[in-house]
Amino acid sequence: MQTGARLPRGTARQLEGWMALTDEAINRIKNMITSGELRPGDRLPKEADLADRLGLSRNSLREAVRALSLIHVLDVRQGDGTYVTSLEPQLLLETMSFVVDFHRDDSIRQFLEIRHILEPAATELAARRMTDAQLDALGAILAELPDDPSVDELVANDLRFHREIAVGAGNPSLASLLESLSAPTVRARVWRGLTQEGAVQRTREQHAAIHAAMVGRNPDVARAWATVHVAGVEDWLHQTLSEPRATAG
Repeated sequence: MQTGARLPRGTARQLEGWMALTDEAINRIKNMITSGELRPGDRLPKEADLADRLGLSRNSLREAVRALSLIHVLDVRQGDGTYVTSLEPQLLLETMSFVVDFHRDDSIRQFLEIRHILEPAATELAARRMTDAQLDALGAILAELPDDPSVDELVANDLRFHREIAVGAGNPSLASLLESLSAPTVRARVWRGLTQEGAVQRTREQHAAIHAAMVGRNPDVARAWATVHVAGVEDWLHQTLSEPRATAG
């Protein structure tokens, strides 16, 4: 089939009908879970029994189960059956990492805007909730960075530092969201480290300031420094993407 060619009208209608039946099957299973009829860890009835019970074809049910397993709602165990997963936030939000990997360069700004909102809030919560031992471990991460780090070493250290803070905030959903947003913004941080003078030193200083505020149990200051930290990358990226592109000859 040629690129951009349209499907025959009859085939297109059949495909739409099949997708509608699959969507219906997905919604039926979803309703069983949200109503409490199926709970985390429960095994689904046998395919034939569930299809009859829901008034669906086995093909539609099979496709629905496949779709729900891809987003970690269901766990298909060969030879054992299909089970509802734990439905823990960190498990369900793993799918977001896959989706955001399809970002375009200019859409990184949108992810950074979300980080601008969430990361300072997570840092404030962590400053209130992390134990002294956790804060010591956070400081140890910063101490591991060499005096003259490469950009790759800096970014890896940066990821570990912010991941520990997100976990220390005590909100698994928030931590999972921030983890999902880290992948697309890593590229922006690498670009910044490669092109912006003084970025490495500023990053180290800002990390140290965030940690010091947390150790001092000053959540407002920790939040302010986290805001400055994310805004630095955000502002640099905005300027970079706003620059006129060079034209040939």
